[in-house]
Amino acid sequence: MPELVLDSISLSFGELKAIDDVTVELKKDEILSIIGPNGAGKTCLLNCISGYYKPQRGTISFNGEKLNNVAIFERTKLGIGRTFQNVELFNGMSVLDNIMAARHLHFNTGVLRAFLYYGKSRKEEIRNREIVEEIIDFLEIKPARNKIVGSLPYGIRKRVELGRALAIEPKILLLDEPMSGMNIEEKEDMARFIIDIYEEKKIPIILIEHDMGVVMDISDRVIVLDFGKKIDEGMPEEMMHSEKVINAYLGN
Repeated sequence: MPELVLDSISLSFGELKAIDDVTVELKKDEILSIIGPNGAGKTCLLNCISGYYKPQRGTISFNGEKLNNVAIFERTKLGIGRTFQNVELFNGMSVLDNIMAARHLHFNTGVLRAFLYYGKSRKEEIRNREIVEEIIDFLEIKPARNKIVGSLPYGIRKRVELGRALAIEPKILLLDEPMSGMNIEEKEDMARFIIDIYEEKKIPIILIEHDMGVVMDISDRVIVLDFGKKIDEGMPEEMMHSEKVINAYLGN
């Protein structure tokens, strides 16, 4: 059974069709890449899944539950984690505090008990901090754990954002150009972390990425969008030689 199903999704902004009758299925055991030229509708598709946009037509289902009328924060509680094309972090806070902020979903103590910081509240804080420390170790950002995010190199901030997405304990991950703006070494590191998340944590991933080398290396399946329409779908090797894909990127 697919983990996530988008069935005939359409999204328009006035006369502009951002997504036109697109169907996508994310299986439980895959990294699914969505590629296409700028303006193809890739990020709009992720925004529909996360709840930022509401499609005019079609349905979105996650683990058999229809999401169309489910609020953004409720989708996060269900286990939909994501990163953004532009880094969206609290720049005045430390790496530890940025990732810890995503753990609020897993705090059960009331405000008063949390303020007094004793008993159950203290144990809960310690448990959540241990999980955050594990994420920091996993992403190899321990030297930066207490540094202010706004002072860090771009590649490290991208890792912090990935760590924050992991902190909600997601069942699926939506990664919107996680390697944009990175040099070759940073891209190699990020690709390694994505593969480790998939293989070790068993989290299926939808990846939007422009680096075709990365897409072909780590994807199990590729979907191609152009002007809001799905024009092709298949294995990475097939998409490399697809005439539709070549025309979409290079023109007729």
